[in-house]
Amino acid sequence: MPTGQPTGTTPTTRSLDVPGAVLAYDLREATGTAVARPLLLIGSPMGATGFGTLASWFTDRTVVTYDPRGVERSTSAPGAEPATPRTHADDLHRLVAALDAGPVDVFASSGGAVNALAWVAAHPADVATLVAHEPPLPSVLPDAAAATAAMRAVHETYLRAGWGHAMAAFVALVSYQGPVPEDWADRPAPDPAAFGMPTDDDGSRDDPLLGVNMRTLPPYEIEVDALRAAPTRVVVAVGEESGENLAARGARAVAAALGGDVAVLPGDHGGFLGGEYGQTGAPDRFGPALRTLLAG
Repeated sequence: MPTGQPTGTTPTTRSLDVPGAVLAYDLREATGTAVARPLLLIGSPMGATGFGTLASWFTDRTVVTYDPRGVERSTSAPGAEPATPRTHADDLHRLVAALDAGPVDVFASSGGAVNALAWVAAHPADVATLVAHEPPLPSVLPDAAAATAAMRAVHETYLRAGWGHAMAAFVALVSYQGPVPEDWADRPAPDPAAFGMPTDDDGSRDDPLLGVNMRTLPPYEIEVDALRAAPTRVVVAVGEESGENLAARGARAVAAALGGDVAVLPGDHGGFLGGEYGQTGAPDRFGPALRTLLAG
């Protein structure tokens, strides 16, 4: 844990039945008297595990983290349709209602940022401030057709060849700098071994990133009018080290569509990570920067 970083409180795990799923979520009660509204930290397909370090910077708030349906501890009904951003939006609405905690502040990253934008559009009274960090949303980009085709190609590679081949294709796509070339989806998939990925197919097809998000994120279009009309303060954020990759470009395009500029946060797409999933960003700078951003 970085020097000077606060320590977090021990979370209490609870569950919530929602249509077609059971959601697992963790509640970290504020130390002492809470000085601000509750804070939700959400990702997709990243679950609650990814936000342990970031939560430790907000011990003066009640912090809620959760596993989206079909991720880690949260279940999804057998045979259910793949969850879309609107599905997750309804889940989050029900979660806040169950907590009787609204309106809340929200930090949402990656696919979670897309889901949170859908949430605010559908249920604006739930959220006071949303920081939407690097939503990888191809529909807002000038190269939307190529980016959408590339993401769908990752999903199709997963169905055809399995996790290693699809993950190699995913890494190549999300690390690419600049507009996605028109022929990207037609190019041969990269060698998984070059990325340290397995070349064998174990037959599983239950990965929420490759099997679901790569299929359900590309068609989603943000509801600009609803977001502008919402009482929610929406801040779209980008990592200072992300450059012009797909998620960073998505953030800038969403901010422009909403009539504002992006806020810049430390690190890259995983700037808040402090060793979770074997990744370390810049958490000792990210946490304080997010506190400042939430404070307005």
